[in-house]
Amino acid sequence: MNNDPYEILGVPRTATKDDIKKAYRKLAKSLHPDLHPDDAAKQERFKAVSAAHDLLGDPEERRRFDAGEIDASGQERPERQYYHHYAGQDAGRRYDPGPGFGGAMGDDDLSDIFAQFFGGRTGRPEQGVRGQFRARGQDLRYHLEVDFLDAVNGARRSVTMPDGRTIEIAIPAGLKDGQTLRLRGKGGPGAGQGGPGDALVTVSVRPHPIFTRVGDDIEMELPVTFDEAVLGAKVEVPTVSGSVSATIPKGASSGQRLRLRGKGIRHPDSKAGDQIVRLKIVLPKRIDAGMEDLARRWRDTAGFDPRADLRRMT
Repeated sequence: MNNDPYEILGVPRTATKDDIKKAYRKLAKSLHPDLHPDDAAKQERFKAVSAAHDLLGDPEERRRFDAGEIDASGQERPERQYYHHYAGQDAGRRYDPGPGFGGAMGDDDLSDIFAQFFGGRTGRPEQGVRGQFRARGQDLRYHLEVDFLDAVNGARRSVTMPDGRTIEIAIPAGLKDGQTLRLRGKGGPGAGQGGPGDALVTVSVRPHPIFTRVGDDIEMELPVTFDEAVLGAKVEVPTVSGSVSATIPKGASSGQRLRLRGKGIRHPDSKAGDQIVRLKIVLPKRIDAGMEDLARRWRDTAGFDPRADLRRMT
């Protein structure tokens, strides 16, 4: 399988962050393991797509990959490891092959090599037994779609990881679209004495038919009747935490905004956002004779011109 992240996502190397995110979402939705539980090939492609997005979606990781410092899995290339190892030595010792080269390689040298390649520090071998090494397990990546209200209010969900395991995820209140959750120790098993990797869950928030998130505020459009707008009224308004009563001011116009304090996104360590309600005057689909007569009498006597300001400005 091709491991070039750009080719996996089907984007050019000049792609913007939004281009990468759009391509990832399209592929992740079509390849999701829940849609293809018995298709191993599509599950492998889903893993590859998730890994490619995680690498290219991080500006620093993308820069390092483009510069050849890391490979497609995010690991530093061997030649870079050697460079860092020798470049960090004193000037007189750089590129010194050391006692293990040009002659027999001793147990201490083998121990150092295992430590370098597997990320652990090995003890001195005893009685000819090589020291233990440790390698951290692979991070497993997953894409999860959640409902809008679950992302706003928080929830717990059981999901199937790419390796077939089922884990429970706590969705924190106020979670943003595209945010990645890191589940410590829920990734692949380590080698030797190494610990397991992490599970990285990138979350997509489904759009809501009524609510839209803007920062920590929630926006919505509220239909009101002609008489409610003219006379004012108390009406029920849905919010992300349940319905509340709100006052429509007398003489309200379409587009007028009401602010419901503290009814937006709530965070445990900061002030809650607000809910912004945009009024929209809605007439019935069928206008009866009484409403027509009322409108004609009002037109004849009111002398109101809502477009007078437009003419003065042109």
